[in-house]
Amino acid sequence: MFQSQIAGVGYYVPKNIYTNTDLTRFMETSDEWIQERTGIQERRYADRIGETTTTMGIEAAKIAIERADITAQDIDFIIFATLSPDYYFPGCGVLLQREMGMKEVGALDIRNQCSGFIYALSIADQFVKTGMYKNVLVVGSEKHSFALDYSTRGRNVSVIFGDGAGAAVVQPTTEEGRGILSTHLHSDGADAEKLAMYYPGASGGIWLENQPDWPDQELGGMLMTKEMLDDGTTFPYMDGQAVFKKAVVKFPEVIAEALAKNNLSTEDIDMLIPHQANLRISQFVQKTLKLSDDKVFNNIQKYGNTTAASVPIALCEAWEQGRIKKGDLVCLAAFGAGFTWGSALIRW
Repeated sequence: MFQSQIAGVGYYVPKNIYTNTDLTRFMETSDEWIQERTGIQERRYADRIGETTTTMGIEAAKIAIERADITAQDIDFIIFATLSPDYYFPGCGVLLQREMGMKEVGALDIRNQCSGFIYALSIADQFVKTGMYKNVLVVGSEKHSFALDYSTRGRNVSVIFGDGAGAAVVQPTTEEGRGILSTHLHSDGADAEKLAMYYPGASGGIWLENQPDWPDQELGGMLMTKEMLDDGTTFPYMDGQAVFKKAVVKFPEVIAEALAKNNLSTEDIDMLIPHQANLRISQFVQKTLKLSDDKVFNNIQKYGNTTAASVPIALCEAWEQGRIKKGDLVCLAAFGAGFTWGSALIRW
């Protein structure tokens, strides 16, 4: 079997900057309130028309492909992670393949929210290790701003999220001890409703305590109703305390699992790239693992939580800033809706 490596990384964030103070024009909040709870100072929002989850993913992919010293024609498989696709279906993978003029390669869309990039990287790793594919494009991209509740009612969720995209090209390497050492994926659906966007969906609300009042008709009419739009049922829901309590346990666990698998310890980590969910969670994990500031990379202050895009954006920024060098041990970790979580240990 081959060993896989990340041969190129890239990211894209929209030009539109919205500070915490800017959000006070739409809801009752304050810079102090947001920073105290999340650590976020500003975030990027895509253009309302023209920029999409796919187009941002394309911009990130172009950079990653160029840095891998290949062309779009060399890509032989696409894995696209997002919770905010351009269409309900088909997924963003085929749209990226079309717009980048790629060959008729496979395109896999995955829905693992904040853990999406880790899951996608793990899948790419398996394909490359077995020799099935040589150039796998992994993309994490999100356009949250199109569907959040920018009112006081929705502030607990809306102030957290931003738009952006990150990408990586995964290739085989014959250099012993280099590349993706291992990946570790987990899920627990017991609290799936603690962080979710229930509608539009096909459940009919059977998993929820308060079920909608659907139209009295024999068929159809159960995707979304006007009443849902009016009362805000269509916006994402998050129990922040429940997410925090679970995340601060599972983050260190899955990092420790990766280290143990490779007979390494926290002292061996040169750079930890955590999913940018909340600066308080990252700081708690850093303290738990006893890592110094120079070994943890956070950029949530600038971009907010970009879910599936947050790990590749942070990974690319850290590399561009020279904080990740050849031979460094890099740990990626994420926790998100589902709940799902995972880690990847990489010898850069």
